[in-house]
Amino acid sequence: MIEHVTIGAVALFVSALTLFSGFGLGTLLMPAFAFFLPLEAAVGATAIVHLANNIFKASVFVRSVDWGVFARFTLPAVLASFAGAALLGLMSGLVPIASYTLSGFHANITPLKIAMACLIAFFSLFELVPALSRLSFDRKWLPLGGVLSGFFGGISGHQGALRSAFLTKVGLSPTAFVGVNSASALLVDVARLSVYGALTLSGQLAMVTLDGVWSLIVVATICAFAGVVVGRRMLKKVTMRAVQLVTGVLLVVVSLLLGAGLI
Repeated sequence: MIEHVTIGAVALFVSALTLFSGFGLGTLLMPAFAFFLPLEAAVGATAIVHLANNIFKASVFVRSVDWGVFARFTLPAVLASFAGAALLGLMSGLVPIASYTLSGFHANITPLKIAMACLIAFFSLFELVPALSRLSFDRKWLPLGGVLSGFFGGISGHQGALRSAFLTKVGLSPTAFVGVNSASALLVDVARLSVYGALTLSGQLAMVTLDGVWSLIVVATICAFAGVVVGRRMLKKVTMRAVQLVTGVLLVVVSLLLGAGLI
């Protein structure tokens, strides 16, 4: 019972928070699952909740999507996610450059995590430094943002931080930001999961067994849906600057955790 309450509470809170930041559900929910489940099952359970939540968010905010931004950003992201997911199969046996144990948690530091941590930390400056936060990217750079987000998302699932870093700088309203973000995340999830499935069937990735954890998945999914509803009501009361600050702080946290090998 305690695992259902804990995972449900985390899913509710983080789902509401992701409407402001555009990322974080998978990153923060997976450790909650891993506290009660084997890591392989935790990753699989998180992926299912993440996909279901993106479907729900996309349906709720579909009318707010800026389709011009969506097309310029998402199409390159989907194509790049195929390449990133394929590379994951090739990198699945790559040896970490360092490993350690912290309070019973085994952490691995890999070259990919270090590169992503540096990149995400760089983008956080554009959200937190006042002079840089007033800058805006021309929409001609959206395809580049899509390629970076989709490629890294395909490799590790950490697509949201890069996606949010670009989308917060192109002049979108908070609701349009959430609409484009959720719709883009949904298509990238579908693309990379299709490649993961093919790699699993070919034996390049280990099969994830989810027997016995479906009740936790259902609870987390329902609570994540509730978080979308709660966050949507709060979204009307915030400014885009508030969204940028939340995004910037979470970018720093994610970069530190990635660099330390903790996610």
